[in-house]
Amino acid sequence: MINNIKGLTVVDYINGEKGLFQAVVKVPAGFVVAYEIGSDLPSLNQWKKGALQTIQYKKEGSPAWMTVFARKGNKVMVIDKALAETLEVAVVNSLFYNTNLMDAAQYRAVKAKTWQDKVFMMNE
Repeated sequence: MINNIKGLTVVDYINGEKGLFQAVVKVPAGFVVAYEIGSDLPSLNQWKKGALQTIQYKKEGSPAWMTVFARKGNKVMVIDKALAETLEVAVVNSLFYNTNLMDAAQYRAVKAKTWQDKVFMMNE
């Protein structure tokens, strides 16, 4: 995995283990709502632009929720390695284009040329 985005911390809490995910989303009325989204690794394209604020993960048997995706204004501060490895250019260009995830230097570093290419994994 390659990360050249300044200010973005990559964590490895999921690490292929089972657990529950919870999303914190800003609703059109302006307040935030937290709800469980299941045990499958979430795709970041299931929310509207600007709605997703945080994704938390609770490992099976653990009482603690760990932050695996966090956004603060126009900056994504934290992303888990498992989420980063699946993130495609199309999702960033469509939903996170006003954040630090949309970074031409990062795209060049991983040889991303199409919208189907991965943002953090080397593309052929």
